[in-house]
Amino acid sequence: MSMSLPMLWLILGCAIVTVIPRIVPFIFVRSVQLPEVVLKWLSYIPICILTALVAENMLIETENAVELDWTVLLAMLPTLLTALWTKSLSATVIIGVISMAFIRLFL
Repeated sequence: MSMSLPMLWLILGCAIVTVIPRIVPFIFVRSVQLPEVVLKWLSYIPICILTALVAENMLIETENAVELDWTVLLAMLPTLLTALWTKSLSATVIIGVISMAFIRLFL
């Protein structure tokens, strides 16, 4: 596959549009002292996003109902225990990936 100049400009434009909303807020917040209430509120955002992602993957929509995906629930248990015990994001992700891999391999 060859790369044309318009395609290169399109890829660079998409990269800029993607990077700007991710970088500008950090530059702005770095120079501003946020109130304690805002910092406490912001601290809940990662767990809310993670909960939404996990809940979405745990539920399977069928024709007439919504069912629980037991494989995701089985993988979530050791992952949650690892998160609570180690408080390490890296260890939690590694255990989660390994748990899901074993469950998909053997179930």
